[in-house]
Amino acid sequence: MVLFFPIQQELDCISDSGLILGKIKFNGAKEMYQFFPDNESIVLEGEEEANIIERLAGLASGKYSIPMQDDD
Repeated sequence: MVLFFPIQQELDCISDSGLILGKIKFNGAKEMYQFFPDNESIVLEGEEEANIIERLAGLASGKYSIPMQDDD
């Protein structure tokens, strides 16, 4: 399982053991959400990868959103 924690219009992707796997960010140039690994040496397990792919698809379809931060 992967937890998704919003920070500054990004989602931290955290494994159930507490390891930060990476971030999901919106790439304005490509107009799509992308996963950026925290460390290139991290290898995602099958369930973690499936959770991240599902979240990316949900963000693209509008099923999920990333809350915007109000700096006021």
